Amino acid sequence: MARPDPTPEFSHVPIIDISPLIAGSSQKAAVADQLGAACRGCGFFYIVGHSVDESLVIRLERLSRQFFALDQAMKMKISMARGGRAWRGYFPLGDELTSGKPDQKEGLYFGAELPDDHPAVLASKPMHGRNLFPDIPQFRETVLDYLAALTQVGHALMASLAISLGVEETYFADRYTRDPLILFRIFNYPYSPRPIVASEDFRWGVGEHTDYGVLTILRQDDVGGLQVRSRSRWIDAPPIPGSFLCNIGDMLDRMTRGLYRSTPHRVLNTARRDRLSFPFFFDPNFDAEVRPIDELAGRAAADDLHERWDKASVHEFRGTYGDYLVGKVAKVFPQLLREVL
Repeated sequence: MARPDPTPEFSHVPIIDISPLIAGSSQKAAVADQLGAACRGCGFFYIVGHSVDESLVIRLERLSRQFFALDQAMKMKISMARGGRAWRGYFPLGDELTSGKPDQKEGLYFGAELPDDHPAVLASKPMHGRNLFPDIPQFRETVLDYLAALTQVGHALMASLAISLGVEETYFADRYTRDPLILFRIFNYPYSPRPIVASEDFRWGVGEHTDYGVLTILRQDDVGGLQVRSRSRWIDAPPIPGSFLCNIGDMLDRMTRGLYRSTPHRVLNTARRDRLSFPFFFDPNFDAEVRPIDELAGRAAADDLHERWDKASVHEFRGTYGDYLVGKVAKVFPQLLREVL
């Protein structure tokens, strides 16, 4: 059934135990039903039972705080400009834009670690290459272990989402994600003592936006600050110990003809200390041409073009995921884009 309203009303983000997906048990269908309901209802869901080692997450957070505590000159030794077309490394506070406005965050960009002789690297394909790591013991190993663990979760979730849509379990893997584009960010939102006021001068940690790909798997520290847009209000999506918060991106919205929604969200750090977040993006292969699912032709929902934060339809787009992604990146880092792409 098509959703009658592009932006439904919801009051909370559901929590789903995905351990049957990880174990391959007979309860996979029930999990798929829960995921489908969450994707139709709000586009966000927490997952527990994911089997990711909590000690790995704790180590990642500790090492990240160690990096962001460095002085600026040390952090700039791995600046994104040094990463070139691979689009990896550090960016300082205010360098990333959302809707043309500087975000109040600094961060590190990572992706799949590819050797210099990889075909995509030899072809100078954007967003492919080696990572830049700080000179901090265990940092490289921890990030790569985390990428491997979250990639497995991504594959399990996409297979379940395929079941929820009534297509073959391997639908997304066969067409888009057998060799996914993996992008990972570590963001630090510094505490600011400046009073919080609603004015044009106010700058969000991250302003209202949707994610670009198919699936985001986010770990937050215990500070909070993430909000998700319902029809009439913003809903808090606080950290839940041991969980990951997942959401749909624009390409899954497009593939499902609007049945599953890429929901706007934003970040505001109101705590009296810095906030860390770890978004992991499990996206279609860079060269994949993203098409609507034929089997859903009779269930298409109304286009939410006029309600979207960017007033751009994901359903009118034509081309590869790489085309879509580079077009978005051009608005996030315009100066860096001119320098390296």
